[in-house]
Amino acid sequence: MRLTRFLRNRNVSPGEMAAHAAERLGLRCADRHVLAIQDTTVVKSSGGGGLYLHVCAAVDADDGTLLGLAHARFLKREEGRKGQRRALPTVAKESQRWLEGADDAARACRSAREITIVADRESDIYAAFAQRPAQAHMIVRAAQDRSLEDGGRLFATADALPEAGRTRLDLPAKPGRPARQTTLAARFSRIELKRPKNSVDEGLPESLSLHLVDLREVDPPSGETIHWRLITTYPVADLREALQVGELYRRRWAIEQLFRTMKTQGFDIEGLRIEDDVPRCNLVMAALIAAVTVQQLVHARDGGGAKGRLRPVSDAFEEADIPLLEALCATLEGKTQRQKNPHPKGSLAYAAWVCARLGGWTGYYGKPGPVVMLQGWLQFQAAKQGVNAITASQVV
Repeated sequence: MRLTRFLRNRNVSPGEMAAHAAERLGLRCADRHVLAIQDTTVVKSSGGGGLYLHVCAAVDADDGTLLGLAHARFLKREEGRKGQRRALPTVAKESQRWLEGADDAARACRSAREITIVADRESDIYAAFAQRPAQAHMIVRAAQDRSLEDGGRLFATADALPEAGRTRLDLPAKPGRPARQTTLAARFSRIELKRPKNSVDEGLPESLSLHLVDLREVDPPSGETIHWRLITTYPVADLREALQVGELYRRRWAIEQLFRTMKTQGFDIEGLRIEDDVPRCNLVMAALIAAVTVQQLVHARDGGGAKGRLRPVSDAFEEADIPLLEALCATLEGKTQRQKNPHPKGSLAYAAWVCARLGGWTGYYGKPGPVVMLQGWLQFQAAKQGVNAITASQVV
């Protein structure tokens, strides 16, 4: 009943929750190279339309640490809108979400040393490159075979580039595919994109000077090929810089893992039976924010991040949570060394060990994943509620 009242409270909104989460990013981003990774996921499908959630997550470029949420907003898609799309300016299209996400990320992560906006093919929008935040770079996977200033086309230009070198790539396992190692051939070039003829946006330049990085698999197995055509604002003058762009794009996997934690491998938002959009959106936004915490715990389980720096517990917990974490840790530690928490108090790794043990991890076999961390985090929240209830009763 209490949760229902919260979700239907007029003073509760997804926008406020997302804004509060973004406010907490400042200190975490300080003096870091931050990747603002954007993507959109389905919340509720209804044939050709439905309810969608657009997210921009902040990730440490050096070690892949999920720092927090920079932007999140819901959008509804309806059938029959494709025919009108070309006649509308970007600000009136769903495409505007990519520009808004970039702007919000630049504000939330303004203390960062460097910001790079990373996104997949749906964000291949001329206006997004032209109107990117001044302090941010972009890496986007190309979707459109765009016209170039020299009269050529983007894809044909990429195909004609000489191979600059090769690199080995480890691919993690996914449903239907075992983990494997492959070889990628790298190509790169400076390009001049022409403004699309059908663009009705005002004030866009007639061309944009960018760089293309083409990474494609050599001798791929039947039925599967890796081919990334990446458009970037970074200057790319040699093979090393081209491969660096590819490595930054690979970090985009962090947002896929975040969505998996929200869905069947975690909070199972697809299974919600709430028909009213207001409480549904409030609950999904709360699940997204909690999923960020779960992923932070998963990443912290091994200890050090970039340059061996441990993330502080304040990334995912409140200062008042520390005594409870330490009390629970004392009850969870066993007699053997492998059953002792190896991480220093006050670190996120310390809290991750506690949550993993609460979630059923023994300390002996494998590494705790999102499901175990989620169960442990829920156990911690239940313990916290119990302590708060006891404290309140003692005060009365």
